Amino acid sequence: MRKMLIGILVFMMLAVPVSAMEFTAPPAPDGVEQYMPEDQESFAEGLLYIIKSAISQYLPDLSNSFKICLSLIATVLLMRILSSLSENSAGSIRLTGSVIIGLLLLQPVNSMIRLGAQTVTAMSEYGKMLLPVMTAAVAAQGGTSTSAAIYTGTVFFNMLLTSVISNIIIPAVFIYLCLSVASSALEQDVLKKIRDGVKWGMTWCLKLILYLFTGYIGITGVISGTVDAAALKAAKLTISGMVPVVGGILSDASETILVSAGLMKNSAGVYGIFAILALCVGPFLQIGIPYLLLKVTTAVCSVFGYKPAVMLIQDFSTAMGMVLAMTGTVCMLLLISLVCFMKGMG
Repeated sequence: MRKMLIGILVFMMLAVPVSAMEFTAPPAPDGVEQYMPEDQESFAEGLLYIIKSAISQYLPDLSNSFKICLSLIATVLLMRILSSLSENSAGSIRLTGSVIIGLLLLQPVNSMIRLGAQTVTAMSEYGKMLLPVMTAAVAAQGGTSTSAAIYTGTVFFNMLLTSVISNIIIPAVFIYLCLSVASSALEQDVLKKIRDGVKWGMTWCLKLILYLFTGYIGITGVISGTVDAAALKAAKLTISGMVPVVGGILSDASETILVSAGLMKNSAGVYGIFAILALCVGPFLQIGIPYLLLKVTTAVCSVFGYKPAVMLIQDFSTAMGMVLAMTGTVCMLLLISLVCFMKGMG
């Protein structure tokens, strides 16, 4: 009897209350809830819902893009006709045409640059709220070193990338456009060389940060896993073609995104991934579709054979591609980090 009482007492002492920790992602920013899928069990269905919602919101605004493209085609055609009729007035025609093209494109491109900057800021701010939650979730499951490595690297590169975008790339895009208009109007080789130098600097700023980030992730060993080779190849080709400038670098990390498909149902990070995608997809479409239309317009105008005007339109499309690149870079940086956290959670 005495042994039984001691056993019961010991059992009661060991029966301490136990509670499970629940980690909830911060709510999506204002204006993004309309894109968030109600059913978050299937990644494919959720992504499709986000894309459909973004397309339905954006399609009515395409008419303005078509009008601008038609105006550009008419302007280049008129410049070509006038220059063939009066060779002595080629300089004034080139100057006038460059100013007209600049006026047609400056306002919409400026709006897209501002939209890209706002999207980068929104994703960065949401990432600052989401990453500590994911870090705590991984640490609670014993992955203290893994969570610390991912969190430290992601926060550092996220802050570095947003700072470079805000203070260097966005001002450089405006400088690039001004140099493009001036070099087209004045036909000065010095201006063209400076313009090309600015473009090279913007491109390598993004690429260098991405190389360092993917290298850091690779060194810490959090990118791993095996996926179907055909699916991986298709994903790499898709990402490489969709995102200008840095698509090739982002495609190298596509394995991480594919591996996450098996983790979606068991991870709290699913809400965060959908929130990041919802933040990015709408602006990406608003910039990407006019970018593609401007590429088509450049191809049509090149048929007329008036090179200065065609090159100027191409420079504006390059600037839009740079905005797409910086938006896609921040989005993919956060997505890769979230997937790495999810892999650490198991």
